[in-house]
Amino acid sequence: MAGRESGTCFCGEIAGELHGSPFWVCYDHDDDRRRAIGGPLTIWVGVRPNQFRITQGMSRSFSKTPGVVRTFCATCGTSISYRDEGLPDELYLTIGFFNHPERFQPEAHAYWSGRLPWIEIPDGLPRIDAYSRQRSRSMGTPSDRQKNLTGKPSARGSKAE
Repeated sequence: MAGRESGTCFCGEIAGELHGSPFWVCYDHDDDRRRAIGGPLTIWVGVRPNQFRITQGMSRSFSKTPGVVRTFCATCGTSISYRDEGLPDELYLTIGFFNHPERFQPEAHAYWSGRLPWIEIPDGLPRIDAYSRQRSRSMGTPSDRQKNLTGKPSARGSKAE
């Protein structure tokens, strides 16, 4: 896929454009993402930050874990993006934000062992039981950062934010 892809939130207040092809598209079965997105799994579309821009409206941001920022529509709650300082040149957009999500074919499953037990996807894609992208070791994992902030281990163990 090359060219331009558009997206909007559920209420239409926020719109955005992706220019060029994503470098990574991945299912994510992590429990933190389920809570943040409100569904049984997420599909992230990985792009370089300079490939995407908001063309209408203004998103809000939220950070529960140091170094991790999520954006969403403050009116309807649609999740838009995810940034992690451990992945400095990467931006992840939720597939549901795009007007034509069928154009983004997932390449793998991240946190496969954390999937809900009734989810079976017989697609033959790689199943990864951790992050699907190499992160900067100096940043640690989001769970490590949460533990450092609170002084106690995250209830989620080694799962990602």
